This record gives sequence, C-alpha cells and structure tokens, in this order.
Amino acid sequence: MIREYRRTLIAIILIFMFFIGTIGIFIYIDSDGIYSADGVENQRRIGATYMTMNNTYFKVINQEIRYIVEEQGDVLITRDPALNLDKQIEEIYDFIDMKVDAIFINTVDWIGIKPALEDAKKAGIIIIAIDTDVYDENLIDCTILSDNYNAGVECAKDLMKNSEEANIILLEHTIAKSAIDRIKGFEDTIKNNNNYKIVARSNCDGQLETAMPVVENLLAKAPDANVIMALNDPSALGAIMALEQKNIKNIKVYGIDGSPDGKRMIEDNRMTVTVAQSPKNIGRISAEKLYEIFKGNSIEKKIIVPVEIINSENIDKYKIDAWQ
Repeated sequence: MIREYRRTLIAIILIFMFFIGTIGIFIYIDSDGIYSADGVENQRRIGATYMTMNNTYFKVINQEIRYIVEEQGDVLITRDPALNLDKQIEEIYDFIDMKVDAIFINTVDWIGIKPALEDAKKAGIIIIAIDTDVYDENLIDCTILSDNYNAGVECAKDLMKNSEEANIILLEHTIAKSAIDRIKGFEDTIKNNNNYKIVARSNCDGQLETAMPVVENLLAKAPDANVIMALNDPSALGAIMALEQKNIKNIKVYGIDGSPDGKRMIEDNRMTVTVAQSPKNIGRISAEKLYEIFKGNSIEKKIIVPVEIINSENIDKYKIDAWQ
C-alpha cells in the first residue's frame, strides 16, 4: 500500500514538472518578492517617505498610492522620518540598497535632501515628488502638488474681505517648500496694504504640539494680534488650543488642508478658514503617473492640483468626517 502511494506521488510530481517545463514557466517566491526561474524579479518594489506620518493628510495620500500599487501586483514600502532630515536621507539609501524601482518622496528639507536624491537617480530609480517641489528639479521625474501659493492667497483674500485691518501672527515651516509657498502667497497678497501687518512670526514645523507653546510665546510678544495665519490645519488647531487655554477670544485663525478636524472647527465656529487640499487626488495621480513612466509614456513634469476655500458660508457643502 505504502509503495503504491509513493509511486503514485512520484508520478504526480513528474507529470507536474513536465507540464511546467512544457509551457516554459517556473516561478518561485521568497520573502523579497516574486521571481522567474532565471532569478529576474517580476514584482516591483516602490519606496515612499513623507516628512511625517503624524498627519492624516499623508496617510490618505499613502493609502491611495497603495491601492494602485497593489492592484498592479507590486509592493509599497512606506517609511516615516518624523521630520528628521538625517533619518529621511537614511531611508533613501535603504531604498537604494533594496534596489527599489521608484521612490515617492515628500521632503523634510527641500534643499538638504539633494545629495541622497542624486545617488538614487544615479541608481536608476524613478523619483516622484509629492506635495512639494525639490530644489533641483532635474532629479525629479514628476512633481504632484497642491496649488500651495494660491492657498495662501485665498486665506489673505478672505481676511481682506472680512476685516478692514489686522495684526497678524504667522506660523511657518521654513524648510518645507509647500509651507514656504503658502506663507508667501499670503504675504504677497497683503503686502501693498498697510492695514494688514505682520506683528510676529515663528517656525512650528506644522505640528499641533509645537504650535501651542509657540502661539503662547508670540501672543506675549504681540498682545495686539487678532489674526493667526497657520501653514496647515494641525498648526491652526494648536493655535486654537493655545487661545482656548488662555480664554482668548476674537482672534481669527486661518489654516490650510481641509482636514476633518479643520472642518469640524469651522462648523463649531472655532476656526475661520481652511483651504482644502485633495490628498486622495494627489495620491491617485501620483501612482497613475508612476505607472505611465513604467510603460515608457511621456508625462507632465509638474501637476498642480487646485485648492478650494472652506468657511462658515460653504461648510455645509462638505463632508465633515472625510478628506476631499
């Protein structure tokens, strides 16, 4: 009985191997991916590193990218440098060592990341910049970002429409190009009108927990401030918490993101404006453009995704608990 079983099992194995050999396909799988018999990898590996994952905006972008990458049978490897340039540089070199086919990057420092990107480019890796420019655009195959400059413009226009004068505090992130562009758009729009004055400004890295003490310190230096212009919603929320902790009222707070938290603050009349980005569109477009490059198709070098202002007048048109 045992001998017959063994003979049958051997026969089945031989038939299976003959069949596979006949059609010329043999595949094996290991922990790194899927390979053909000659050791050539078929499954692409794609790296992604964002300035911080302590922001749902980047989580939404990453998830949209993941949907498309995994639909194509490929692997997305996501890293979080936590606003640390040195760590993000290490992540880029890790991706190079992994021999990834492409990297999605939102830079911690749009200038400081250059040497690592140069080495990634030399390794033949496709580089897609997300929601920020990179200082040397020659290193980037495609940039997909919000209209950050116009986001700042929209905040300034709303302020000028609804306030005849203002003493303004700026919350900045001075090494992130997207944040630089937002604040510049705001400043350029108000600069020819002396009724709108910048009375204090400080870096807060776009982080809620950093913005809170920063705002407390700035208010002590500029007690006449009546407007806070924040580079994003997390820093705007930090400003609101600082104001509420001190029981300070009648200060308008402007943010940029269109996050669920920001929209809830507007609905509750605790925040004045948020200018909405669309992380779902940015993530989807980024992934789609990468696969166009894989196919050998030519694509636009830069894609700017429109933004839209959300305030008390139109908040009812938006889903509060979702990103655009």
